[in-house]
Parts: sequence; C-alpha cells; structure tokens
Amino acid sequence: MFSTDLIEAARVSKAWPFQEAQRLAKRYPGGKPGGKPVLFETGYGPSGLPHIGTFQEVLRTTLVRKAYEIVAADDDGTPAPTRLVAFSDDMDGLRKVPDNVPNKDMLAEHLHKPLSRIPDPFEKYESFAAHNNAMLREFLDRFGFEYEFIAASSQYNTGAFDDALRGVLRNNQAILDIMLPTLRAERAATYSPIMPISPATGHVLQVPVEVVDADEGIVRFTDEDGSVIEQSALGGMAKLQWKVDFAMRWVALGVDYEMYGKDLTDTGVQSGKIAKVLGGRKPEGLIYELFLDANGEKISKSKGNGLTIEEWLTYGSEESLGFYIFPNPKSAKQLHVGVIPRAVDDYWQFRERILEQDIDKQLGNPVWNLLRVKDSSGSQPPIGAGDSLPVTYGLLLNLVGVLGATATHEQVWSYLGNYMHDTDPDDHPDLFRLVEKALAYNRDFIAPTLVKRAPEPNEAAALKALDARLAEVAADTPAEDLQTIVYEVGKEEAFGFENLRDWFKALYETLLGSSQGPRMGSFIALYGVENSRKLIAEALAR
Repeated sequence: MFSTDLIEAARVSKAWPFQEAQRLAKRYPGGKPGGKPVLFETGYGPSGLPHIGTFQEVLRTTLVRKAYEIVAADDDGTPAPTRLVAFSDDMDGLRKVPDNVPNKDMLAEHLHKPLSRIPDPFEKYESFAAHNNAMLREFLDRFGFEYEFIAASSQYNTGAFDDALRGVLRNNQAILDIMLPTLRAERAATYSPIMPISPATGHVLQVPVEVVDADEGIVRFTDEDGSVIEQSALGGMAKLQWKVDFAMRWVALGVDYEMYGKDLTDTGVQSGKIAKVLGGRKPEGLIYELFLDANGEKISKSKGNGLTIEEWLTYGSEESLGFYIFPNPKSAKQLHVGVIPRAVDDYWQFRERILEQDIDKQLGNPVWNLLRVKDSSGSQPPIGAGDSLPVTYGLLLNLVGVLGATATHEQVWSYLGNYMHDTDPDDHPDLFRLVEKALAYNRDFIAPTLVKRAPEPNEAAALKALDARLAEVAADTPAEDLQTIVYEVGKEEAFGFENLRDWFKALYETLLGSSQGPRMGSFIALYGVENSRKLIAEALAR
C-alpha cells in the first residue's frame, strides 16, 4: 500500500520514470479495461548471450513499471496491477555463426533455421535457443527482476499466435504498402511480411508469398529447390518479418509499454503503423540513446570496444551499474572502466542522502528508484534508504594502490581497522565485497600506471613540515583533525604554494603516484599515521 503523499508526489514528479508512468497512465485514465494489468515488454534476440544492453533495457523498463504502480495506484493506495514480459525472439533464423560458441561447424550446417530448431552447441539443452533462453532467465534472476518469460517458439508452435497471424494474412497488402516504400528495390522484390519455413530444409525463407486463404492460414511460395509449395503459415510453419513480428506481438499480447534503442527508431514507426492496421495500438515507450566507448564512438560487438557486464561487476557493484544507467536515458553515455569508481561512490552518496530529502526530491534520486526495484513492500522510503559506507571506494582504491598489486583482501581489511571501530564483515557486507573489486581494479588499471615522482624543493620542505606535525599526533587522531593539519601546512607562505590545489596535487603525485586522490586526512587515518610518515620518508629519499 502506498501513502497518499507518495502517490500525489509521483503524479507530478519530473523524474523520467515518473514522466513515462504519467504518460502511460493517460493511456488508461480509469485503468486498463476489466482491471487487467498493464503489460510491459522487453525483447531479446537469443542468437547471442545477455549483455549490458539487456540489463539496461530490463532495468529501465522495471523503473517505469514501479513508477506506474504508484502513479496509477487506487485511492486506497493499492498498487496499479502490472506485468513485465521478457520476450525471446527464438523463431528468428540463424544468420551467421557466433564467434563465442563451440561446435561452429555443426552450427554452420543449420544456418537459416529457427534458433529454436538448431542443436545446442554447448550440448546442455534441447536447442541453441533453449540454451540462450536459459542464460537470459539466469541473468535476469541474478539481478532479482520480476518478470514472465515468453519464447516466440512456444507462441508460434502451439498456435497461440495463429489468430494474430491470420490478421497479418488478411492485411498482407496493407502491410506491404507500409513496408515496400521503406525498402531498397532489390530487397522489395522478394519481401513478404510472412516468411514460410521450408518443408524440405527447415530454413526460414525470404521469398515472395501469395496468400491463398487468410482464414485458413494457407500461403503459396517457391521453395529453395524451385518447387511451388502450398502450406499453412500457422502452427510454427512460418515466421514474420522483424517489424511485422514486433507489431503482431504488441497486438497479440496486448503490450502497453516497450522501450527500444535509437537504432530501432524506424522500426518503431513502421511497426506502429502495422499495429494499427492489425486493429491494435502502438505501445507507449521511450527511445533511448546507445552507449559509447571511452573515445565517444558507438560500441560495436565486432570492434570489441564495449564493456561487458561481467567486467563492470569485476570492478564495481551491481548497484553502481544501475546508478550509472539511471540518468537521462535519452542522452548517450560513455561506458568504460574509468567511470566505475565514481559511479560506486556517487551511488552511496545518493543513498545516504535519501532520508534528508523531501519526498519530491526522493523520487528524483536514482538510488530511491533502484531500491524500489528490490523492495516490493511499498514502504516509504524503501528499505535500505539512508545506508552509507564507512569508507569510500575512491579512498579504498588509494589504500590498495599504496599497498601494491600484491595486496590481499585480508591486508586491506586489517588496515580498515584504523578507520572503523567495528570491522566485523557481517556488519559491512557491501564494503567487504568492494575490497575484492578494489583489488581487481588496482591490479588491472591503477598499479601499472602509478609513478611516484620526487618532490620539488619547496614540496620537500612542506613534506618535512607535515611529517613533523604528524609525529606529534596520536595514532587514533580523527580524520578531520588530520585534514586540518594538512591544510595548515599547505597554507604556510614559506612553502610557496599558490593555492591548496597545488599542495594536494604534490601530495598525490609524490606519495600516491597519481594526479588525483582522496581527502588526505581520511587517507592518513585509514593508512595509519606511522605508515603515512613512512610514505613521506620514501618520497623525501627519491
């Protein structure tokens, strides 16, 4: 049950998931007829494995779904009913053999057959599609998404799509009138909304098709061997072209909301027109921008210039990935390992602030929305709001960087005892997991680039002064007090720093080997006063 305050705030919120939800609510001002749940859909092509694009689409759709449940809630606070379908287009023909699978020669023998009718190259499931569908479900379950899985093969083969297919056959010419003007002459010459499956080879055929009897589902076409075939297009004997299939699915399943990438903008336009011809209505949806690499170029599977979800989760948390994906989906984002540390720390900063914010600000807080995905209780704020980390990920990386590439989890955790009174891992599970990720990030990206330079004469003098001040403090001196000491030394005119930024940069470059770094007071408290004095001594000895 949602509170009145939450519902009222959601209905006027400017946060993008709520803007999408408000637009969807206008589709059914009084709720979907018959009290049916509003249906959200995400699509998946099972010729490959789930990837970071799969994650972002399901996450963003779920964010809108959760927002809609509040925006369209009943007066008593009961959430609006919704469903989320993860649809696998496993009737699609295999166009080429993927690079990352075994038994390539076997797959090559089954090119152009529906993915659901090709043996599994991993030899674990009844078909290649079944294997990849299982990977999709495992992937979505791993992140705790609530969804229903539907495979195209089951809908086509069992006849669940037969009525919708008859609608396509009845409107074959109207669909051709929509599609042919968008195609090149060569493609238009053989284009048909219906792609029959050859009775001889089992291939999905791209050939002209004549509708013989729409009500009975009978079509006529020329097979690969030149023979003229007359057969049913129902019961799994045909597959629709992509844009037609998209539209048919919307109508057959009653989809109300589906987002897709900018590269499918034209598909959305044509499929929307086809859905109308079929007597349905194009779903509401969002066209999102695509990810870019570190150089601002479009990510390409063939170039291998992207970042996999496994790579992100090696160096950062699942929550930080969701946080990075959340803001403005209509703007392109660079996706590379360099964005991970800040995403981790920003996630925790926003999480900690939730309880300080008014409800309208909470709805725009990315972490509030991400926590809502996990929390189905309806509590306000969601479970976990206000939690914080005792040590930032950035500070953790600085500590690991000083300890070196051979540092262990146990060593890092022992140093955290300088900073935290309670070091029981059970009390800090998120930080405990981040230590392993910090070790990996340092090993792969920081340690190879660290170069500690010798201090300039004025910097050396300042370091000696800082060392002298640290020699006078207790081992358990608070980080803020240590930070004050660092400030005071840097402000002394005798050392000639034009501003404190130059002083901090000198500390980072001579002690940590980097041009950027943490609050030095926090670092000294974490690494230990005596250990920090040793760093200074090493710098002065260069």
